[in-house]
Amino acid sequence: MPQEDEFFKEALIGKKIPILTLDNQWHKLFTQTGENDEIQALEDKLNEVLKRQGKLNTEIKSLSAYKKKVLTEIVSIMELPDSNSKEKKMSEKKRIIEETNQKIEEYNDELMELPKQIDEANFNLMLATMRVCYARIQQNVSDIDEINQWVAAFRVKLKKQILLKQKKEIWNDEMYSYMHSIFGPDVIDVFDMKYNPKNVLNKETDLIGKVSTDEDKGTNAQT
Repeated sequence: MPQEDEFFKEALIGKKIPILTLDNQWHKLFTQTGENDEIQALEDKLNEVLKRQGKLNTEIKSLSAYKKKVLTEIVSIMELPDSNSKEKKMSEKKRIIEETNQKIEEYNDELMELPKQIDEANFNLMLATMRVCYARIQQNVSDIDEINQWVAAFRVKLKKQILLKQKKEIWNDEMYSYMHSIFGPDVIDVFDMKYNPKNVLNKETDLIGKVSTDEDKGTNAQT
């Protein structure tokens, strides 16, 4: 989606993006949208760089502590009488200090490059996140429209069925009244009536009114 990517990039200009893999809201978002291979790969890449940054900081801290210890040992050696043994010890300690300094410098140089790598990995992850969210939103909008159409059609069908049911009950009511006037109360036994249709119409009228009211509410909400 090149055009969308350009639009998303422009939208991100000047925005301070949090480190997504450390953001609880980001993780919550993707528990709702489901797994995505591209998102997972970019997430792993960002986590690798963050892990490397943490490891380097730990290594530098450890090397600095070790260097401090060696320097203390050098001070102790300097207090010893001059001898070949003293010179060898001093030479060895200096070698260790030089190697430690070199290692710390290498780690610091790498650390200076990591923020750029983190920003790049985080930016790419945000772009992919925006693509996924955009696609899901568009799909949800389409699904919502389809559901609304189904609900509207169902309301029409329901209303028609209620009206048909009402008509049949009116017919039953009229026929029952006619037969009742001829046969009296025994009409229930003669026609095997399961219920008395009288007093049913008011309930059905209320139900139709409720369906119509709900339909009007749905229309107003869409407006």
